Amino acid sequence: MLRRYTLAELDIAAASLRGGGVLAYPTEAVFGLGCDPHDRQAFDRIFTLKQRPTTQGVLLIAADFTQIERYVDMTKVSAGVLEQVRASWPGPFTWVFPRSADVPEWVAGAHPGIALRVTAHAPAAALCRAFGGALVSTSANPHGQPPARDLATLTAYFDDILDGIVDAPLGGAAQPTVIRDALTGAIIRT
Repeated sequence: MLRRYTLAELDIAAASLRGGGVLAYPTEAVFGLGCDPHDRQAFDRIFTLKQRPTTQGVLLIAADFTQIERYVDMTKVSAGVLEQVRASWPGPFTWVFPRSADVPEWVAGAHPGIALRVTAHAPAAALCRAFGGALVSTSANPHGQPPARDLATLTAYFDDILDGIVDAPLGGAAQPTVIRDALTGAIIRT
């Protein structure tokens, strides 16, 4: 049975993440799998759980811009672009930026950029605040299967092989967030 963390226990959940744990947590539309993006073993475990090619990379989710700023190569981003992106946050908008040297290679996969979101979904943001930084965010499902939108599906996929779940509601969005290129505005994923 998955260890369930209530919103009152986010400090314990964050300690699990800092100790190399992999947790499921609610996002705007689906449950996500998360870990410390700088912990290669935890990251590899997510890809093993998902049976997903490591070349695909993942996005990072954060509570505020300060938690993700270090991952953006700011020398390649104009003030106008940054203003547009920041105006959409916090919110259900994922943007791909040129990545800085602080982005672990394994997080970006075969991509030259890094996908980032400052979430407005209170439980996900609270987990990032408790953790003290951005977290890996990838849908909670084996590769090729529908993302988990409820605890029953999440349990069917990952019972006893995750370190826990943040037991809180999803954000109510019908679809995962659209992903756009921050520099061009082009839609990468709808």
